[in-house]
Amino acid sequence: MKQYELRSDTFTKPTDAMRKAMYEAEVGDDVYAEDKTVNRLQDMCSELTGKEASLFVPSGSMANLIALYVAGGRGNEVLMHEQAHTIHHEVGGAAAVAGCMPISVPGDRGIMKRSAMEPMIKKDDYDIAHTSMIEVENTHNFAGGIYWRKDDLAEVRAFADDYGLKIHMDGARLFNAVTASGMSAAEISSYTDSVTFCLSKGLGAPVGSMLCGTKEFIERSRVVRKMLGGGMRQAGILAAAGIYALENHVDRLAVDHANCLKLAETLDAFPGITVDLSKVETNIVFAYTADGQASSVNEKMASKGVRAIASAHNEIRFVTSLEISSDEVDEVCKILTNLNL
Repeated sequence: MKQYELRSDTFTKPTDAMRKAMYEAEVGDDVYAEDKTVNRLQDMCSELTGKEASLFVPSGSMANLIALYVAGGRGNEVLMHEQAHTIHHEVGGAAAVAGCMPISVPGDRGIMKRSAMEPMIKKDDYDIAHTSMIEVENTHNFAGGIYWRKDDLAEVRAFADDYGLKIHMDGARLFNAVTASGMSAAEISSYTDSVTFCLSKGLGAPVGSMLCGTKEFIERSRVVRKMLGGGMRQAGILAAAGIYALENHVDRLAVDHANCLKLAETLDAFPGITVDLSKVETNIVFAYTADGQASSVNEKMASKGVRAIASAHNEIRFVTSLEISSDEVDEVCKILTNLNL
């Protein structure tokens, strides 16, 4: 039976052309900064984000953890949205390793406003943890792939400046935000002090994320990367995949977004399933069932080869990527239409 992968864009596999680029990559020892392909990728990402320097790291979770360690500071508090990936799906690394205390902030559609953040700021009493940083997530995974608008970015930047706070962007799907917003990666990143993005999600590389910021920040981040066991050797084989992805897979993200909307409209047409179509902006859609029914609905879909994730008792997450073509999304929609959910 044919399988249709909609669980996550982390399931993307390297294309033949990407594998060829990996095979032909010039390599060296990256711990000594002598891997020319890694260096080329880092220079490329600095230019794309408008930051002074960049660092290739094994994963987005490590990139966020390094940023928290370097800029958050042990014993300090970091404001994050209450549904932030860092709070719920990065194994408590912010507290366990970086020594920061994540403070959850409410916000509609994953966006934190000044009015919600201001009461969370701690005063300068010596016996309490101080607020040092804000982390924003763009696109926001558990808000359904929502991207930050320019006005919201400007508001959080102004707020951070008023209180002397750093801003780190968990931009795991930064280029989905670029595609949906029409803003460049550099324009989005200009509102932040540091930014990370994954090469291994919708961009389709097998491994790796980028962390970008000032030269001083990246120099300190390189030390922390080594401490965490993220110092890689002949990593150019992996970096070549990232270069290929950035040169060839960014423009096609619009296809994933169109496929996601098509899927969302099909799901929303089912009795007993609801989708807020106004929140389908990129490549993630959440479909809602009656309480307690998500797992059984998901199992029925899986029995026909449609693979999604029951992310809560009444919630199923679907993510489109280059792992599923437009024709295959059409096939999924036909399967769902004929399935007795």
